[in-house]
Amino acid sequence: MEYTEEYNKWINNEYFDKETNNELLNIRNDEKEIEDRFYKNLEFGTGGLRGIIGFGNNRINKYTVRRATFGLANYIVKKYGQEGKQKGVVIAYDSRYKSEEFCIEAAKTLAACGIKTYIYDSLRSTPQLSFSVRYLGCVAGIVITASHNPPEYNGYKVYGQDGGQVCIDDANEIISQVNKIEDYSTIPTTDKNNELIITLDKEVDIAFIDAVKKQIIRQDIINKVGKDIKIIFTPIHGTGNLPIRIVLEQVGFKNVVVVKEQELPDRKFSTVEYPNPEEKAVFDIAIDMAKKDGADIIIGTDPDCDRVGVVVKNTDGEYVVLNGNQVGSLLVEYVLGNKSEDIKNMNNPTIVKTIVTSELGATIAKSYGVDSIDTLTGFKFIGEKINEFEKNNESTFIMGYEESYGYLIGTHARDKDGVVASLLICEMAAYYYDKGMTLYEGLEEVHAKYGYYMEELKSITLKGIDGMEQIKTIMNHFRNTNINEISSIKIENIKDYSQGIDNLPKSDVLKFILEDGSWIAIRPSGTEPKIKFYFGCNGNNKVDVDNKLENIKNEIVNIVDSI
Repeated sequence: MEYTEEYNKWINNEYFDKETNNELLNIRNDEKEIEDRFYKNLEFGTGGLRGIIGFGNNRINKYTVRRATFGLANYIVKKYGQEGKQKGVVIAYDSRYKSEEFCIEAAKTLAACGIKTYIYDSLRSTPQLSFSVRYLGCVAGIVITASHNPPEYNGYKVYGQDGGQVCIDDANEIISQVNKIEDYSTIPTTDKNNELIITLDKEVDIAFIDAVKKQIIRQDIINKVGKDIKIIFTPIHGTGNLPIRIVLEQVGFKNVVVVKEQELPDRKFSTVEYPNPEEKAVFDIAIDMAKKDGADIIIGTDPDCDRVGVVVKNTDGEYVVLNGNQVGSLLVEYVLGNKSEDIKNMNNPTIVKTIVTSELGATIAKSYGVDSIDTLTGFKFIGEKINEFEKNNESTFIMGYEESYGYLIGTHARDKDGVVASLLICEMAAYYYDKGMTLYEGLEEVHAKYGYYMEELKSITLKGIDGMEQIKTIMNHFRNTNINEISSIKIENIKDYSQGIDNLPKSDVLKFILEDGSWIAIRPSGTEPKIKFYFGCNGNNKVDVDNKLENIKNEIVNIVDSI
């Protein structure tokens, strides 16, 4: 068995230190654990390299980080030569276990290859890393994070010189360089004090905050009610704590209360099961605070601060979590409605979303004479569109968003930005507050104007080799079975993105579009051992749409259970 051979290489190679050897010897009688750690190498998905912390080639550890970095270094030298070495790479890291260590290991490998490397003196957000690449004129960037995954995970995302996550062609080039590295002991490293490793001062922090503040649309509204509207904020133990509090304070939001229990970095994320703002449970403490002291809005960001969750009061006075599609659609309506004069003077103003995101945003955009285009799942494809627009001057980027709580207004970053999104969400809440409305009532107003839309996501976790095969079996079933209708609604179109359709790169995604406008999308996750099912319906009223969504979801689940 190949994974057994790989395991034996690790325990018998003196290059790996005592800690590594001890951990691996402790699992020598656990065949399943050995298999899971060694049956494959970690691969770049929609979010880069991500895995469980531990030793083995299917785990993230200092050796796999060095290997990925050496592959990146060889890619940089091959593509950019000496100029690339001089322009260098910037690295940021979040609050996760081993994040700082992995940052230093990456820096040491880059420096050993003669590449200038910028690092921060403490944790920084993913959107700041995206901004930093272009601000510093680097050829690449790295952020050490596993985003919203459980605490046992960490990750390694690579950014190109445009500030966006590397897309398919560049990722494949990097991976090809990484895959050439078979002997870990050949990977160069150096001392942390190498002169090519430069610790950044506060200049980039200030520049990033200034760039975020430039995205404000209605400073007059903030000036009017910023001291009154009450905001509760939780960084969920992550990197959003300082930048979001600083930017909200500087623009005029004076009534911001931070959830103390979740304020400081905590690699265990001990107050939550998952540090994911998509989960209502992460807001339990904040909601208790809101019930006791009152709050107009609660916002929360994930550990690397690229996603934002929003909690508001509904018409019954209960605090409810808005989903990513709802917040994204509200932002589209707010941004376009308040920039209508500017939009008139723009060259083909455009919003960008993903193929699994609600169609409500596109409907809103159309009403303002704004174009809407879809990309594959993964914000890197949205960032890629910004660069494309700037090069061909055929379109103007207004904002981009995806259903998984990621939003970007402006072009200061090329990835989803929890800092600018938090600012604009609070500004939007202030706008409705000034009208005597909550954000929830703002959403109802949007639905009354454009129709009722509802979406849902169901994920199924399938781990290991068997899990990979199960996911392939499920995808093959839906791809190859002749399905004419779902929940008695005829299928109007089936889009198989593995064929490279709609001018998009090939991707293992299926989308069923029903004759009433409902849709179902199916895709394996690019970062976790999951298969994801997305459902979307729309109509004239909530009851009918919710019932239709439930029926469609149940039928798909029954099909999966039967496979």
